[in-house]
Amino acid sequence: MSGFTLRDRIRNEHIREKVGVAPVEDKIRESRLRWFGHIKRRPCYDPVRRVEVLDLTYVKKGRGRPKKDLVRKY
Repeated sequence: MSGFTLRDRIRNEHIREKVGVAPVEDKIRESRLRWFGHIKRRPCYDPVRRVEVLDLTYVKKGRGRPKKDLVRKY
């Protein structure tokens, strides 16, 4: 697009400045903020909104592989 090849060994930042493309971090931040605005406009009883106030302090996850069930399921 800009006429450079990999053999030119020019850093991506320099090419982005020349082409005028925004940094990737800014684009990710924009999309996250757009999604955040989407969520904030949902009703309070929506499952996505209820996750905001979910308290996970009482949940304890075990380490390693789960134990094998002793009951056979046929």
